[in-house]
Amino acid sequence: MMRISTLMTLVLGAGMLANLGVSTLSARPLTPAEKRYVHPYDGLLPVCEDPAVLQRIFTRFQNSDHKYWSSGLRIIAYEGVRETGFRSTGLDYIPRRYCDAGLHMSDGRTRHLKYWVGENLGIIGWGWGVEWCIVGLDRNLAFGGSCSTAGP
Repeated sequence: MMRISTLMTLVLGAGMLANLGVSTLSARPLTPAEKRYVHPYDGLLPVCEDPAVLQRIFTRFQNSDHKYWSSGLRIIAYEGVRETGFRSTGLDYIPRRYCDAGLHMSDGRTRHLKYWVGENLGIIGWGWGVEWCIVGLDRNLAFGGSCSTAGP
């Protein structure tokens, strides 16, 4: 039979290891997305500055603003486009490239854009897809306060 002091030492030791982020067991196997048998990924995504990515954001913003909000806002230019993360959620998840940029808008204001490019998230799961959020213009809070869920 184990003594109480020995049991307490084991429990406290495990707690300290957990606090330090040390783990001996994984909750699930970590298989990189590229090694899956079903729906494999290659991890090749367009860069944040890719004109096709920025054009897709421009077009979708114009269409959604016209259809739902009718504010008359337009994206005039992008500035300071940069990558903020690549596969930040882990190798076993869908490959995503996270990006930030500044937007010059038709109302004369500069706004912050957060977006990510994901693999096999295009039309019907083919090609790459883009999800984006403009801070202050997420009117239905689909991405949380300050577009927090659009970043890594």
